[in-house]
Amino acid sequence: MFDTATTALLRAILDEVCESVSHREIGARTHVASKILEAATRGEISPEGLKQVGRDALSHAPTMWR
Repeated sequence: MFDTATTALLRAILDEVCESVSHREIGARTHVASKILEAATRGEISPEGLKQVGRDALSHAPTMWR
């Protein structure tokens, strides 16, 4: 588990990376969240590093049109 500050950081990064993604696109948002969480679990804690992981995940996220 992460501390409160780290959890808040992860949520803020997810929201920033997915700001253009509809909240209805649950699959895409879940994919991005899981990749950010995996990176944090591996020790990536820099905001820029986590944002890059999120952006990379978003570019490969499932959508309802694929």
